[in-house]
Amino acid sequence: MSDDPNAKDTPEKLRVMVVDDHALFRRGLEMVLQQESDIELVGEASDGAEAVERAQETMPDVVLMDVRMPKRSGIEAAGQIKDLLPHCKILMLTISDEEGDLYDAIKAGASGYLLKEIPIEEVSDAIRSVWAGQSRISPSMASKLLTEFAAMSKSAEEQPRMPTPKLTDREMEVLRLVAQGLNNRDIAKQLFISENTVKNHIRNILEKLHLHSRMEAVVYAVREKMIEIS
Repeated sequence: MSDDPNAKDTPEKLRVMVVDDHALFRRGLEMVLQQESDIELVGEASDGAEAVERAQETMPDVVLMDVRMPKRSGIEAAGQIKDLLPHCKILMLTISDEEGDLYDAIKAGASGYLLKEIPIEEVSDAIRSVWAGQSRISPSMASKLLTEFAAMSKSAEEQPRMPTPKLTDREMEVLRLVAQGLNNRDIAKQLFISENTVKNHIRNILEKLHLHSRMEAVVYAVREKMIEIS
């Protein structure tokens, strides 16, 4: 054990804030999260406006955010929180299965979009994965996202195009699999490479495209017709 009195013997817990206008749903989430040894619930809010204030007070790592709420929507709050706390990951947890909400959430900086139909026990794993840099989208929403990408790609056909950064063949393979919704582990298995190698490829892709997240990279690649979504 270290002689330093400030030394930490245990890893820091993930700081999580829950935002939902239904108190009963918040209680259920909190009960589940409190059972996780690596997660600390640091705050809650019942609307978007309160969420922005509480986030600045509690400095969460991950915010679980509903979409439809009074005073300010979860999507508006997500964008403001990302501006104020760039390190914070936003995971939307909602009953809204509308494509527009999904796409707006991604544009606002959300790292995931899960429907409340998922087993509540899976939320903890989703929190960990978005904090680790992955994207989480409910399967039924992923197919709708592809529809949005296809429409966006078609509307961009007539726009003048700037030269796009050159990605290697392997980076393009990784990007296509990311666009299909695969996580790092599944990409590694499919390409017969290690997860660390996948992470390195994704980091290089983001650096070359001057972007910050996997979802942004997919949106950019579809818009610039680097990849096609069928």
